[in-house]
Amino acid sequence: MKLNDIYSTIETLYNTFTKSEKKIADYTLKNRDKVMYMSITELSDELSVGEASIFRFCKTLGLSGYQDFKIAIANSTSEDKTSQKIYSDIHKEDSMEEIAAKVRNANLSAIEDTFSLINYEELKEAARMMIEADHIRFFGVGSSYTTALEGHIKFLRITSKTSATFDSHLQAMTAALMNENEVAVIISFSGETRDTIDVAAQAKKAGAKIIAITRYQKSPLTEYADVVLLTGAVEGPLQGGSTTAKVAQLYLMDILYTQFFLMNYEKSEGNKEQTLQSVLSKLY
Repeated sequence: MKLNDIYSTIETLYNTFTKSEKKIADYTLKNRDKVMYMSITELSDELSVGEASIFRFCKTLGLSGYQDFKIAIANSTSEDKTSQKIYSDIHKEDSMEEIAAKVRNANLSAIEDTFSLINYEELKEAARMMIEADHIRFFGVGSSYTTALEGHIKFLRITSKTSATFDSHLQAMTAALMNENEVAVIISFSGETRDTIDVAAQAKKAGAKIIAITRYQKSPLTEYADVVLLTGAVEGPLQGGSTTAKVAQLYLMDILYTQFFLMNYEKSEGNKEQTLQSVLSKLY
């Protein structure tokens, strides 16, 4: 089956679907632009059907799973348009001026949406947990690792108790050896990445506190989290690692850093001065 045949495939197989599968099919056909931005947990909650039913529906369509389903929808939706999309609302025919404006608007929207989702009590609790922790470990896979690394580098200016590990196997090993006095800051846009969920499970089993920075309130990742900090960027299945998602994550990381700094001001200020002096001679 070609990916852009997904809607006709749904219609062709409709009479063979179970009651739950028809519910998923009906919603998908009526909400084409919406479904490709939803996590499997969100779709499950929206339709009051089990995630297993959604997965079986995807398999019935000849797809490997839910992510494959979303990619098929994205391709089909793109085929429905009269102009070719590069991603989001940017089209092949757009001028450089139009592209610049759309990219700007997307990034500004990501920040505004994240700002509207901020839970200030959760943010303060996250900062408190990090201040009280013996060690703060940042985790992420793929493009989310670059945000994790940025978090580590940023906090390293004001505290020595921070680290980030690149390799997913080493991340799992590191998480398994954490303890109740440590905090894992786990970054994942979808909250569904297998390696990231494994890290969260290992850290939770070890007794560590978990702060999740993610797009969705309900996901496999948030099931393990003590604190959930939400980002507001929208990322389709063909936009993995988009700049807007990273902008939203970094904006939230900056707020968390500032809150940590203010709640631990004297020590943070002293450490910042020391780290600044350590590299001052290298700046000239």
